[in-house]
Amino acid sequence: MSEECDVLICGSGSAGLCAAVWLARCGINFKILERREGLLKQGQADGVQVRTVEILEHLGLSEDVLKEAYHVLELAFWSPDETGGIRRSHLEPDTEPGLSHLPHVILNQARINELLIQDIIYSSGESHIRYGSDICDVIVNSEAARDPNAHCVTVKSIENGVERTYRAKYALVSLPYSISMYSVTKSVVKGCDGAHSAVRKSLGFKMIGDSTDVVWAVMDIYPRTDFPDIRKKCVLQSDAGNLVIIPREGDEKVRFYMEMPVATPGEVTPEKVKERLDGIFKPYQVEIAETSWFSAYSIGQRLADHFTKDNRVFLTGDACHTHSPKAGQGMNVSLQDGYNIGWKLAAVLRGQAQPSILETYVSERHQTAKDLIDFDRQFAKMFSSSYRREHGYSTKDFQEYFIKSGRYTAGLATQYKPSMLVGASGCDDLARGMKVGMRFSSAQVVRFSDARAMQLSQALHADSRWSLIIFAGDVAQRRSEERLYKLANNLEVVLRRFMKSHDDTNSFLNPILVLKSDRKSLDDKKIPNLFTPCIGEWRVKCLQNIFVDDISYHAGHGEAYAKYGVDPEVGAMILVRPDQYVSGIYALENTEAISNFFESFFVCKTNGFH
Repeated sequence: MSEECDVLICGSGSAGLCAAVWLARCGINFKILERREGLLKQGQADGVQVRTVEILEHLGLSEDVLKEAYHVLELAFWSPDETGGIRRSHLEPDTEPGLSHLPHVILNQARINELLIQDIIYSSGESHIRYGSDICDVIVNSEAARDPNAHCVTVKSIENGVERTYRAKYALVSLPYSISMYSVTKSVVKGCDGAHSAVRKSLGFKMIGDSTDVVWAVMDIYPRTDFPDIRKKCVLQSDAGNLVIIPREGDEKVRFYMEMPVATPGEVTPEKVKERLDGIFKPYQVEIAETSWFSAYSIGQRLADHFTKDNRVFLTGDACHTHSPKAGQGMNVSLQDGYNIGWKLAAVLRGQAQPSILETYVSERHQTAKDLIDFDRQFAKMFSSSYRREHGYSTKDFQEYFIKSGRYTAGLATQYKPSMLVGASGCDDLARGMKVGMRFSSAQVVRFSDARAMQLSQALHADSRWSLIIFAGDVAQRRSEERLYKLANNLEVVLRRFMKSHDDTNSFLNPILVLKSDRKSLDDKKIPNLFTPCIGEWRVKCLQNIFVDDISYHAGHGEAYAKYGVDPEVGAMILVRPDQYVSGIYALENTEAISNFFESFFVCKTNGFH
């Protein structure tokens, strides 16, 4: 006897849980199979990069993260001095100022997972997780996969010693980040390798890449020390070796990543770690009062040769890419895999989009993973003392490389290539501060209805809707007002073409208006009704989507038009996907191009969806 669902997620790692958040919000029937017996208690990942914090804000989950986490604001470099010790050589902002309104933070992966699970329960009434499920086989019926409604994926698992069978339309293989990176605890590695190899073997996939002979120790400790920067993110390069300090949440615990002069992780001992620490920190003293977690690993970079089987099974997270932890990308890139595919699966299963959009998961995230592996390979080399000596890199060279890598490690360098979900660049000069295929960056604006200063990104809701940001200039000028009314009439035709007949007008595409006017003298009659639709059960007028680029009472002026590079006399429209990536930049007169864009993949009739 088998159980059926629309989506089966193999593993409750960051990728699977983030995808599940989308599915739960969109009412999709799904299950999560997890080998652990319960919630993750102590994950090894802790760095929550800027882009991930933006995603959590989009999902409405950032408040607790920002409250509980350590905020990484400054980076200190320490270098050898003439006495054989170390000295602080440089201080640098951790994230380039102006890149984002949100910080890089440190918070344990277990807490991030908990927040995602809480959101799943809030949206759907249950967690959908079946703990104690050891997956042993994943099979796709390729013939049946031609039928978009077929439950063509069969997953077999062992639960409490009993084999169970599940059938699904789609499956995500999302094995947990926390059990795939570290190699000291042999029972964990053995179990992880078994799960990985069983699933990949049944699908015919391979992991391509290599390992190095460089070994690093990693530990969470409570230090007693006179080292002055113990509560800063630090990179220490000394004659005795290299070390990275990451302060943890709270006020006491820190994480050390330390290069070890051994051949294998199994050779790492507490005595060798202490000896190494004393040499690196000289002339400062470090006493380890308590060690809450300790492991070691050898660096390896591997990438799956395929990310999908028949566009029905998709690899996500560590199931398709593994790398070193020093750049803090693992949990972040994995979570972003789920963020990418979750809304796409929901759109297909709700009958809104063609299944072909799922191909963009592979093209977008495979390239992202490849870029990550290439970056990590060089990043890991630059951390290696022996590599720098052999290639003549100085301490200053390393510092410059580390700083230049900041935009990438913040997660803000990703640019998806043109596809059915990302239009070709053509009108980028209308919004010079934005790039098609990159994430929509935020700027402060003032909401017209209540004078609230807020980030424009907060008007983009994680509810599977697309957003159209319309920069219409100053409607106090007659030309701009007439242009806006004409745009509204044309855009309403587009909206009605793709919405269900009885849905709210902003049910699939949410128009957001940003004006360049004096807010206090702005006449609301100059704003078309399209931007204040009556929505919901009670048909209440929505006043949440009109903003002004003007000075606020308490937060100054956001200068949004200048940040986005939009000329108020010309204007622009920016089309943003449900996952906050820019699909296109258009002239205000070109609503037809937006209609043509959606026509290529949306399932529509003149009177609504099938």
